Amino acid sequence: MVDDHDLVRAGFRSILETSDAVDVVGEAHDGLEAVSLAEALAPDVIVMDVEMPGVDGIEATSRILQAPQPSAPAVLVLTTFGRRDYLFRSLQAGASGFLLKSASPDELLEAITVVDRGDALVCPQLTRTVVARALAETPEPAIVPSTRLELLTEREREVLDGMAQGASNAEIATRLFLGEATVKTHVSSVLSKLQLRDRTAAVVFSYENGVVVPGASAQVATG
Repeated sequence: MVDDHDLVRAGFRSILETSDAVDVVGEAHDGLEAVSLAEALAPDVIVMDVEMPGVDGIEATSRILQAPQPSAPAVLVLTTFGRRDYLFRSLQAGASGFLLKSASPDELLEAITVVDRGDALVCPQLTRTVVARALAETPEPAIVPSTRLELLTEREREVLDGMAQGASNAEIATRLFLGEATVKTHVSSVLSKLQLRDRTAAVVFSYENGVVVPGASAQVATG
């Protein structure tokens, strides 16, 4: 748990300690301490606040995930809806997911479980809206899309389109008339070919390379 407010950390700890599936192995009061503890404790998941004095949560996430390590932790960023820029920068830094601080205790526990098993997007609908709006305020996508897109089959490109719009595997399966297990296989192939660590990175990659067009509603680019 990383947060500069002692009471917030205590509250989150009390929530997590109610679950037999989660052990809180450490607490940090800022990003710098988080980087140090991440190396020392090798946690599976880091719940990371964004606004902290000194090294903030975004910079800490970047340092933790760039450091050489046998198995990188999943970083779940806690944010507020009003700071879309913080959210997008967190995703760029490699965060696996995010959660609003107004979430319920059950949602926090579920989010930790989700990112721990490698399913990055905690809330696909919110991801679609927030990332699209954040990107509308950032430079245009790459003029020349990554050549890695050429490695995808037509079906894999359709699956990537769905991921970029924040659709779950079940939603993509319904849209493409496929089995959910088949979609999961395609997702793994897409991530491997594009050299991306998780679904969140796929969303960022898609926007940066013009797979979808930034805007109030995430629309798939054509042509």
